[in-house]
Amino acid sequence: MKRTFLLIALALAVGAAIPLFIGGQALLPELRSLPAEVWLVALGSVALGWCINATRLTLVLGGLGQKLSLPRAVGKVMAIEFATNATPAGSGGALAYVYLVAQRGLSSSHAAAMYALDQVLDLTFFLAALLVIAPLLLAGPSEPHLGWQLGTLLTLLLGGCVLLWLMVRDYRRVLLWAGRMLHHLRISVARRRQLARWILRFRHGVGLLLGLARWRLALVYVLCVCHWVIRYSILFWIVRGLGERIPWSYLFLTQMLSFSVGQAALLPGGSGGVELGFSALLAPWLPAATLAAALIAWRCATYYWLLLAGLGPFVVLIGRRLWQQDTPAT
Repeated sequence: MKRTFLLIALALAVGAAIPLFIGGQALLPELRSLPAEVWLVALGSVALGWCINATRLTLVLGGLGQKLSLPRAVGKVMAIEFATNATPAGSGGALAYVYLVAQRGLSSSHAAAMYALDQVLDLTFFLAALLVIAPLLLAGPSEPHLGWQLGTLLTLLLGGCVLLWLMVRDYRRVLLWAGRMLHHLRISVARRRQLARWILRFRHGVGLLLGLARWRLALVYVLCVCHWVIRYSILFWIVRGLGERIPWSYLFLTQMLSFSVGQAALLPGGSGGVELGFSALLAPWLPAATLAAALIAWRCATYYWLLLAGLGPFVVLIGRRLWQQDTPAT
């Protein structure tokens, strides 16, 4: 836990240093010019996103015969987002999701299947959104340089979707490959059999989820679309609040690319990588002070606020157990 908090502190410092370097002394006056209504819209959009994702969670659990109230689901979603943003590459988010969902009486393999479904829906949305906005961006006379950026994102998204589909379809090959790898790592036969059983239960969980009522799956996907459209519109309103005009489609692409760069960073929340990608893509559009103000306001709403607001639910739902594991017995 102490190492995690040190990483978060380092990420916050790096994330704040970049906009300060870009904007200099003009950053604070520019940031003060952002209307209070924009802050309310940004933070309200995040809160609405929590409620939407909580509804998604209750719908899927309800289809599996597990009841979960919306307030409790919101707390779990906030804790999961905290874990995602507090760990490099969001690795803690998957563990937090599986742990919290398994508390409802599901096995860890079925909880992992729910997380996989959640990720597939997200990937499907981003792929569909990119296919829609790509022609709009490329048709613009001033945007011929976007081809490589769009191509990179399409390759990553298509690759992710194909990889997940192959893993589910050819699970026997996955089992054999995993067995060979574990054998080379000198993992015991008992452990390898345990992992094989877990993978089979995971695939069974995927089958159960795909067998849910079509209306339920369709509603979950609609909520997924609503969540990401709202979350990715926060930057648009921030830029508008600072008196600038940038197409929503370009800001959508900016955020996708920035988060992709951030995934390669070794700090929680992609700090450093996200800020550098954001600055490089919007520097031709915005003055330095405005760019820095937009960057720090956007990160406050979509990163710092997620950490601050999600800390309480995380400590209540997960943190106590982690603290007990880190504390040596007396």
